[in-house]
Amino acid sequence: MAIRTKHQITENTWFITFTCYNWISLFDITQSYDLVYKWLKLADTKYQIKTLAFVIMPNHVHLLLHLNDDKVNLNTIISNAKRFMAYDIIKRLNEQGNQELLDTLSSACTEKEKAKGQLHKAFEPSFDAKPVYTLEFLHQKLDYIHHNPVSGKWHLCIEFTDYEHSSAAFYELEKPHAFVAIADYRDYWF
Repeated sequence: MAIRTKHQITENTWFITFTCYNWISLFDITQSYDLVYKWLKLADTKYQIKTLAFVIMPNHVHLLLHLNDDKVNLNTIISNAKRFMAYDIIKRLNEQGNQELLDTLSSACTEKEKAKGQLHKAFEPSFDAKPVYTLEFLHQKLDYIHHNPVSGKWHLCIEFTDYEHSSAAFYELEKPHAFVAIADYRDYWF
């Protein structure tokens, strides 16, 4: 059973990771990258949460977020994001007629979750959030995020700056992202 972690909001900048259930490439299978973009825009508009850096991988998301309001509950924000993205991912799987994957995601729900009305598990129940205390840590995570599409088993592009679901080209080539208003971390850290 997964243990949920309560993240205390004492810092403004966070390195966040959330993962699709069982590392299944749900963003890729359902072409749901746009759902993350919509959520990042909503987080900025409604809660003034700035996206400093991001990468949307086929089965997980890494973010560097800056929270301007210490009253914003990070747990609630991420949980709601995953829940609403899950609805659309399941809807797209239904539209694709991908019954095998729908059955897999349905069987992942516990009886308690089913009793509460959850029919499918699109994401792992928790998420990882690390406060960014130092510029060195921020640079380490920025590098990790941007090189993720070409690291390890991933070969999603040739040059890491070519991966379209990332902020790498913003920082390396000074190209604005088509769907995310990236807030340059240097405006917050220098």
